[in-house]
Amino acid sequence: VQLVQSGGGLVQPGGSLNLSCAASGISVMTSTVKWVRRNPTKGEQWVSIIDARGQTYYSDPVKGRFTTSRDNAKNTVSLQMNALRPEDTAVYYCATREYRGQGTQVTVSS
Repeated sequence: VQLVQSGGGLVQPGGSLNLSCAASGISVMTSTVKWVRRNPTKGEQWVSIIDARGQTYYSDPVKGRFTTSRDNAKNTVSLQMNALRPEDTAVYYCATREYRGQGTQVTVSS
């Protein structure tokens, strides 16, 4: 089983980024996939969840700005991040209950 992430990088405040998580060995259609982020000051925070039914949930800091979705045909889950803020700077991970992607750095800075 692998979760391979792509996307991320450096963006100015107010900008947008899209993260992608490509799964192999499991089906995102029957899995709950969450996005979490980690930074040195705040530790690890959950960001979003998409469950097997396609229901989505968001933490308060990102609600209204971030959107998670999945592409069943490509077996991927994405995180679209809009209106980014410096406090969104972190390493982002996609994860299931058992597995985690390699992480991708998101830096929001002018």
